[in-house]
Amino acid sequence: MEHSNSSNAGDRSCLEVAMEMEVHRVVPPPHESTLRKLKTTLKETFFPDDPLRQFKGQPTGKKWILAAQYIFPILQWCPDYSLKLLKSDVVSGLTIASLAIPQGISYAKLANLPPIVGLYSSFVPPLVYAVLGSSRDLAVGPVSIASLILGSMLTQEVSPVNDPVLFLQLAFTTTFFAGFFQASLGFLRLGFIIDFLSKATLIGFMAGAAIIVSLQQLKALLGITHFTKKMGLVPVLSSVFHNTNEWSWQTILMGFCFLVFLLVARHVSIKKPRLFWVSAGAPLVSVILSTLLVFAFKAQHHGISIIGKLQEGLNPPSWNMLQFHGSHLGLSIKTGLVTGIISLTEGIAVGRTFAALKNYKVDGNKEMMAIGLMNMVGSSTSCYVTTGAFSRSAVNHNAGAKTAVSNIVMSVTVMVTLLFLMPLFQYTPNVVLGAIIVSAVVGLIDIPAACQIWKIDKFDFIVMLCAFFGVIFISVQDGLAIAVGISIFKILLQITRPKTVMLGNIPGTDIFRDVHHYKESMKIPGFLILSIEAPINFANSTYLNERVLRWIEEYEADDHKKQSRLRFVIFEMSAVSSIDTSGTSFFKELKKTVETKEAELVLVNPLGEVMEKLQKSDENGEFMRPDCLFLTVGEAVATLSATIKV
Repeated sequence: MEHSNSSNAGDRSCLEVAMEMEVHRVVPPPHESTLRKLKTTLKETFFPDDPLRQFKGQPTGKKWILAAQYIFPILQWCPDYSLKLLKSDVVSGLTIASLAIPQGISYAKLANLPPIVGLYSSFVPPLVYAVLGSSRDLAVGPVSIASLILGSMLTQEVSPVNDPVLFLQLAFTTTFFAGFFQASLGFLRLGFIIDFLSKATLIGFMAGAAIIVSLQQLKALLGITHFTKKMGLVPVLSSVFHNTNEWSWQTILMGFCFLVFLLVARHVSIKKPRLFWVSAGAPLVSVILSTLLVFAFKAQHHGISIIGKLQEGLNPPSWNMLQFHGSHLGLSIKTGLVTGIISLTEGIAVGRTFAALKNYKVDGNKEMMAIGLMNMVGSSTSCYVTTGAFSRSAVNHNAGAKTAVSNIVMSVTVMVTLLFLMPLFQYTPNVVLGAIIVSAVVGLIDIPAACQIWKIDKFDFIVMLCAFFGVIFISVQDGLAIAVGISIFKILLQITRPKTVMLGNIPGTDIFRDVHHYKESMKIPGFLILSIEAPINFANSTYLNERVLRWIEEYEADDHKKQSRLRFVIFEMSAVSSIDTSGTSFFKELKKTVETKEAELVLVNPLGEVMEKLQKSDENGEFMRPDCLFLTVGEAVATLSATIKV
């Protein structure tokens, strides 16, 4: 009895507040032609950044200059370039070159390509990116994940040992298609496609790929010669323990020592960012020391395998090696699509990360075109898939890079290496290259980020685990596909099962909130007030109809206790951003159902597009009646409460 009195007092308080307010008329949206609506939709879909706004009101000459700067970002900063900036870029360029040279050789071997191709890929692509790219910090070159995917997917059909020329041809063709897909996404403004690779998917995928990459290095770290061609966890471990007779203690000892050295150097740089040069120079120091040891002790005759003689000279042209016909064309296209999207996602994510730190903007679509054209040019100059690597870009950033000139300095350093220093790498042991790869990919396993995902969203955590275990136990590309599929399923679930909540009045105000969230909010007798928090369309209209009918049945089941018959069903529609023909039919059918229960359907604050479509579908003008359409829930309750006869 005491609760009933307080409830009635709350109702009177709500009504008193509501009666004092002015009731505002709901105004129909201004008329727009179909052509104009289509134009607006296309603009927001493909040109959300409105790239043409900088040309408005500019003289013709200025427009040509702006157009050239838009296409070639180097023209924006080049006129103001100074000696001071050059000093910073030279230091950072030399620093990342010391990292790029050993990593280039290592990642090429990871992709089952000749080591020299990794250096070729660190020479031409950075020059192209320096002209077309908009990031000041992105350091371009081969990356571990793209190398792994390219190598594993091509190896499924072609052996790099039995048919090395065909394998190389397919690698270059794959690179061309990867670049073509990347540039097309940027040119057609379809960058939103890569957003389907959610953060959870990428964290799980990167961690799984890092483990697979590390396991592949057991061949080099243990000195095994007969190693499995498969990528899964089980086949690799099975191969390792079935070939224990091939383990070389000399190789294991050297690998362990240099791996510890590289990991310690990495740890030092993480703890003290000012000592970035420690981890940046550690791979090159490892290569030099190990090469000297092998040469001095003739270790190649004692179980330690070496790279062997490398070809001298700059990149030979390879456009004649591109294969646009034949039985392997489908493989090249598929591999190009997967490696292109993965490397593009990594490159743009890295670029945006460092742009945010330095407070400048990176244009995603321009980056796609820059990375894509870079790979297309690279495919014709003996390069394989390249992008912006996080580890290299972090070193570039910490070394004080100011512009893309750091990429040019790195490229020139690699050029000098290709021309004059290749004989020095002849005795470099493969075990050190394996240690360099392991130390580089360890950073891809982001445990704190995984814990954060578990804390925030359990479903995202499941997606992450699916990507992780899919990569480890099935394959890199299948693990990625499974995670993307689950992410899309999550989106479909949110679309087809939108959230609906019941609203109640917060006493003493005209504010209405979710009764389960705000425990003090109180239901208004005779009113069922619902909020739909999603667009209404063909995918969810049936579910919404069933869910609303259940709300009504639950209300009627409580009628006998409250002694208050249902008079009005109010829909708060502020969160309904769009509606289609199935959505309008949903409201029509619901109105008829509500009327059979001697109640009325009332709409609150329908947005412009929603209101316009309801108006067009409402031949009898039932939805647009003043007593069925209100601007706020408070005004609706105040006006309609006055019509209820006590």
